[in-house]
Amino acid sequence: MEENRKDIPKEEAEMENSETVKEEADMTGSGSAQNTESGETPCTEETAEEAEDKEEAGTEDTEEEAGADNADAEASEEKEAAQNDKAGTEKKGFFGRNRKKDKRDIQIEELTDRVKRQMAEFDNFRKRTEKEKAAMFEVGARSVLEKILPVVDNFERGLAAADENPEDPYVEGMQKIYKQLMGVLEGMEVKPIDAKGKEFDPNLHNAVMHVEDDSLGENIVAEELQKGYTYRGTVLRHSMVKVAN
Repeated sequence: MEENRKDIPKEEAEMENSETVKEEADMTGSGSAQNTESGETPCTEETAEEAEDKEEAGTEDTEEEAGADNADAEASEEKEAAQNDKAGTEKKGFFGRNRKKDKRDIQIEELTDRVKRQMAEFDNFRKRTEKEKAAMFEVGARSVLEKILPVVDNFERGLAAADENPEDPYVEGMQKIYKQLMGVLEGMEVKPIDAKGKEFDPNLHNAVMHVEDDSLGENIVAEELQKGYTYRGTVLRHSMVKVAN
């Protein structure tokens, strides 16, 4: 037999070996097919499915955590944006970014600004008018008083000449009228300037004469020739005086 095997060519031996390997492979495949049909799953496939399940579970957990983190981040961003909007509404910074305004709001602001400007202009006009009226009243009052003062001077001259008969009813009537007139002038803040015996003041007195008098000092008013008056603190008419030395 050995001799017969030795006589078999090499090619036939290799063919026998390949047929044997093929039969073994077919047997292995049929066994695995039978296991698959019977519901049994290989260990390698079970391990892959478990790995996929674990990966899917981990992915779901990661997605849930990421969704929670995103929700927290969105909530914090919305809160921060609301705070920024509130802060910007309460007080706008110099370099702050203003939101786009509505046309109605712009018109309201323009009308409000226009009204404020008109009110300010009207207030300035009112003050200016009152000041002008006061100045005009002062000018008119001074003009009228300047015309009344010569009448007062004539009253004083007449009363000085009537001192010889003080009990005369006519003289008494003149004195009462003069007293009433001076009361009216005093009520209008018209006051006579005190000049005689005072030091000469060019702002109040008008010197028309100089006299030598040893009993008086230098630049002292010796005599008042015409009485002067002031109106509300300003000179209405200077006193005409005679200055000594």
